[in-house]
Amino acid sequence: MQAIVVTPVKDALKATLQTIRAIYQSDTDFSYIVFNDNSTTETRIALEAESKRLGYELIHLEDITETPSPNYKTVLQIAQQRAVAQKLPLVIIESDVTIQTDTLRRLLEFNGGQVNPGLVGAITHDERGEINFPYLKFKDQQGAAIKTNRSLSFCCTLLSLGFLEKYDFRGLDVSKDWYDTHISHKATELGFDNFILMEVPVIHQPHASRPWKMLKYKNPLLYYFKKWFLGKDKI
Repeated sequence: MQAIVVTPVKDALKATLQTIRAIYQSDTDFSYIVFNDNSTTETRIALEAESKRLGYELIHLEDITETPSPNYKTVLQIAQQRAVAQKLPLVIIESDVTIQTDTLRRLLEFNGGQVNPGLVGAITHDERGEINFPYLKFKDQQGAAIKTNRSLSFCCTLLSLGFLEKYDFRGLDVSKDWYDTHISHKATELGFDNFILMEVPVIHQPHASRPWKMLKYKNPLLYYFKKWFLGKDKI
């Protein structure tokens, strides 16, 4: 076993199954956990059937917490506990991402070759092969691996064992929905190096599981109304 891999799921069943099946094409040994975050009954049944077929561990978050979706904090806490207990890095692959056969191996090889890695992210592409959200900020960067103090997304990101052992996710702010920005900055604050791998592409379908977030691009006024006045998307 070389890594603990986790995928948080909130419906978007077609994209989710594509994510899961691509992970199982990996040329690397891993342990896999899918976290179902209060999806519909249809999605729950499909995930259970796929779990029986492929053998991954399936955790229904509604069975262990009454907190409404998103429950990313709970996902991170359970995943960290498993990774630290097994002395393995953690790789988060979200349910709107399709990885390549060698993605996990290349993330792990890069991580193993660094002195003090924190987070290592795979660059996101659209289906045409162009860099897309959330990594447009790296579009004009040169080099195979970019060391960065800028935040990484959890689209497809490795969190090193060293970092997981040093920063306890039980202290994450319960008022937030998402933690990639906070954790990225915490890693550099603690002296770890974060990287984005420009030659390790994954296909990203932004916000497939939470389509209302596309309002950020289509209707930003409505998006920020929902964000600030309805308390959604707290980073």
